[in-house]
Amino acid sequence: MENLKQKMIQLKGIPASPGVAVGKAYLLDTEDAIIPTRKISDDEIIIEIERFKKALNDTKRELLDIKKKISKQIGLREAEIFSAHLLVLEDVMLIDQVIERVRKEKINVEYVFKQVLAKYVKTFAQIDDEYLKERLSDINDVGKRILQNLIGKKVFSFSDFKEPVVLVAYDLSPSDTATLKKGTILGFATDIGGKTSHTAIMAKSLEIPAVVGLEQVTEKIANGDTIIIDGIKGLIIINPTKGVLAEYKKAQEKFETFEINLSKLRDLDCVTLDGRKIELVANIELPEEIPSVLQHGAKGIGLYRTEYFYMNRKDLPSEEEQFEAYKSVAQHMNPYPVIIRTLDLGGDKFLSQLEIPYEMNPYLGWRAIRFCLARPEIFLVQLRAILRASVYGNLKIMYPMISSVEEVTATYEILAEAKEQLRKEKIKFDENLESGIMIEVPSAAINSDTLAKKVKFFSIGTNDLIQYTLAVDRVNEKISYLYDPAHPAVVKLVKMIIDNAHKNNIWVGMCGEMAGEIYLTILLVGLGLDEISVSPIMLPEIKQIVRAIKQKDAEEITKHILTLTTTDSIKAFLRKEIKRLMPNVDLEISF
Repeated sequence: MENLKQKMIQLKGIPASPGVAVGKAYLLDTEDAIIPTRKISDDEIIIEIERFKKALNDTKRELLDIKKKISKQIGLREAEIFSAHLLVLEDVMLIDQVIERVRKEKINVEYVFKQVLAKYVKTFAQIDDEYLKERLSDINDVGKRILQNLIGKKVFSFSDFKEPVVLVAYDLSPSDTATLKKGTILGFATDIGGKTSHTAIMAKSLEIPAVVGLEQVTEKIANGDTIIIDGIKGLIIINPTKGVLAEYKKAQEKFETFEINLSKLRDLDCVTLDGRKIELVANIELPEEIPSVLQHGAKGIGLYRTEYFYMNRKDLPSEEEQFEAYKSVAQHMNPYPVIIRTLDLGGDKFLSQLEIPYEMNPYLGWRAIRFCLARPEIFLVQLRAILRASVYGNLKIMYPMISSVEEVTATYEILAEAKEQLRKEKIKFDENLESGIMIEVPSAAINSDTLAKKVKFFSIGTNDLIQYTLAVDRVNEKISYLYDPAHPAVVKLVKMIIDNAHKNNIWVGMCGEMAGEIYLTILLVGLGLDEISVSPIMLPEIKQIVRAIKQKDAEEITKHILTLTTTDSIKAFLRKEIKRLMPNVDLEISF
C-alpha cells in the first residue's frame, strides 16, 4: 500500500486560475452530517420553529459578513455572488414547507429541513437550465450552513489553517472560497467545476492557482500527499518524483518572473513594431472594477455592461442610481473613452420583476434591443441617465443585438426623445455623444456595409456571433468542442465586418471572448481591428504580443489564414508563425 500511495499520478482538468503551487494536500471532508429523526411533543413544535428561524437569522448574518468582507477585499462583483445566497433565505415556499411539516409530522426541524432541502435539490438537478444549475449550487451552500447552525456545528473556515496547504475537494462553494486566504491556501483542485464557475472567479480574484473539473482527484489523493497544481496547463501531479518537483519549482519561479515582466508593460503604448497603434481597453460590469482597469494599463472601457443594475433585486434601478454609476465611471476614466452598452437582458440573464416569459430558445428570443424597444419606458430611463452622465467624461453609447437598419432607426428615435426631454428640463448633456452598435447577429455582419453608414463605430460581440454562425449553444457541454473562434467561417465574417467598417470610415473594436484568445491576437491585428476590449487581467499579455510584431507581418499571416479550410490548420499555422516571429515570448505560459 505504501508503494502504491507514493506512486506519482498525473491528472488533467480545467485550468481555472493561472500559476503554480506546490505543497501538502488537505482533503476537505464533504460528507453530509448524519441527522437522526426525533419525535417531538405538541409543546415542542413552537420551540423547533423558533430554532429554525434563529438558524435562518444566524446564516443570514454569516453571509452578510462574508459579502461585506469580499466587497472590501476583492470587489463588489465577486461579493454579488452572495446576493443569490441571501435570496435562498427568503424563499417563502421552502421556509413554509419546513414549518408546515414540523407542525404536521411532529419531527425535529433539522431532519425535516434536510428532507425538504433534498427534495429541492433533486427538482433543480432535473431541470436542464444553466441559470438553475447555478441556483442549485446556491441552495446547497446555504442549506449546509443552515444545517450547521441547527445542529450547533461550527462552520469551518479555511482561515483556521495554521500552515500552508493545497486544498483538494469535490467542490468548493462560493462561501467556502470566500474564506480562502492567499499564502495559507497555496492552490486548490476540485472534482467538478468549470472556467466560469463562482469558484474559478474567486480563485482568479485572489490569484490562487486552481484546477477544476478533475472528476476523481478526491479518490486519488490522501491527506499529506505532496501535490503540484499547474493552473496554466490544468494539471495535477500527486506525489511527484524529485526530478518533477525540481522542474516545477523552476516553473513556479518562471511564472512569477513572467507576471513581473508583464506588469512593466502597463504604461507603454499598445503599438506594433512598425508603428500601428491598437486601442487596448477593458470590459467591466461594475464601477468598482475601475482600479483593476487602470492597474492593468487599459486606455478606456470598451464594454460597460449595464444589465447587472437590474439583477439580484426586486425593483427597477432608478434614473438617479444609474446616473451616479455612469458619472463615477466617466469621471474616473476621463479623458479615456467609456462605451456603455444599453440593457442586454434575456438569453441567460432573466429578471422576474420585468415579467420576461420563459422561452424555448431564449438566445433567439425577446432579449437585448428587442426587449428595450418593446419596453421604451425602461429604455428611456437608461438613456436619460447616460446622457446626463456624458458631461462628466468621454462617454459613448452602444446598442446590443442589432439585426436590422430599422432597429437602429428606432433606437435613435428614443434617444432623440430622451434628449428633447432633457433640453426642456434644462439639463446638460453632450450633444455630440457618439452611438455605435454591437455586431453579434449574422444578419448584421452580412449587412454591415449598410449599417456602417448609420453609426459611428462597430464592436464585434463574438460570443453570440460565433454561436449563431456555427449553430452551437455556447453553454451546452455536449457540443462545446464545436464552438471555436478560429473556425474559417468566423474569421471570414470578422474580416467582412472590419472591411465594411473601414470602407465607411468608422472604427471597429471587438469585445467578445475571442478578443482575449492570446493566440488569435496576431490574426486580429492582421485583419485590421482598431480596438481590443477584454477583461483587465488579459491586457498585459495582449499588449506583449502586439508590441512584438509588425503590422505588415500580421497582414501576411492573415492573408494566408484566409486560404485555409479547417480550424486545426488555422491554429497550427498561427502557433508556428508566432513562434517564428516572437522567439522571446514564452508560448508555454501565454498560450
